[in-house]
Amino acid sequence: MTEEVEIKEGLQGVYIAKSSISKVNGEEGKLYYRGYKIEDLAEKSTYEEVCYLILYGKLPNSKELDSFSNELKKERILSDETIEIIKRMSKKAHVLDTLRTAMSSISADDPEPYSSEEEKNVHKAVKIIAKTATISAAIGRVRKGKDIIPPDDSLGHAKNFLYMLTGEKPDNKKAKLMDVMFILHAEHSSNASTFAALVACSTLADIYSAVVAGEAALKGPLHGGADEAAVKMMQAIGEPGNTEKYINEVLASKEKIMGFGHRVYKAYDPRARILKKYLDEIDGNGEEEVNKLVKIALNTEKIMVDRLGKSHGIWPNVDFFAGPLYMHLGIEPELFDVIFSSSRTVGWCAHVIEYWRNNKLFRPLEEYDGALDLEYKPINER
Repeated sequence: MTEEVEIKEGLQGVYIAKSSISKVNGEEGKLYYRGYKIEDLAEKSTYEEVCYLILYGKLPNSKELDSFSNELKKERILSDETIEIIKRMSKKAHVLDTLRTAMSSISADDPEPYSSEEEKNVHKAVKIIAKTATISAAIGRVRKGKDIIPPDDSLGHAKNFLYMLTGEKPDNKKAKLMDVMFILHAEHSSNASTFAALVACSTLADIYSAVVAGEAALKGPLHGGADEAAVKMMQAIGEPGNTEKYINEVLASKEKIMGFGHRVYKAYDPRARILKKYLDEIDGNGEEEVNKLVKIALNTEKIMVDRLGKSHGIWPNVDFFAGPLYMHLGIEPELFDVIFSSSRTVGWCAHVIEYWRNNKLFRPLEEYDGALDLEYKPINER
């Protein structure tokens, strides 16, 4: 008698490792980076400080932060070869295809792409974080037929990113919002892209390969792309007054309202709660298209929370509110995936470095349910 095998589809409920990087409490709607509440980090910190925290396991002092920020700035510049890849691919390829290929090229400039020394891999992570932002901004420029803008070392990470993307130095409010967006997407435990990066690194591939694996997993619409899908749904609604009718029709047809529900959170996503405050501030104070999207987002959130929040545990997630805010910052929906990747590289790298401390090659089992002992017939008898 064959023993019954329990299949954990999607590895649901399976623990793959111990980690001290982040804690997602889905039942209570809480998120921590290295023990710090996401609300405190979003309000009081900067992306550079959060990157240091995630990579080194502690908040930096002033000297450490200055040194770290300067290292990030030094690593922003791209090689001519990487720029050529961006120019060649950006007008016809998916943004993540371009980003993956450009990221692969970065390893060619590293004389020692793989190292078992943790300190060296942390510095490679800093390089990856800095260059991913520059690559992402360059992709956005080339897609619109505009010249690539080199980084400005007088600007912090978020402000410099918006400058390289839009050609204008943002005011402090927009720079803070971009900073918050980077912080909220920096890390989220072992989701699909992080797990993909861990599988790659478990073979002892280099850290660049692991990040490329994460970017590949991010391309799928069940992981990355949700914020783009949500904002396109809002664009399809068109006018704030159409919101309830649209939702009624979608729910009646048993289809999904994009940006609601989460694999882990059974309560209000804390990142979404933070972003809702920014939507409230922008409501009526942005450009006409953004104002409509913001109003539609807020209307949808109210209707869905009233109907399905407490009763069904379906709450807005971070992707739902991200789209209108990105557009307020001058970022088109087609770039949302590379913004996510620009934010998340620090999380991927930190998990890779942590996993290598006690590396074990991932080799799960599968239950075979096909035929056995079939008779092979020569091709002229088939």
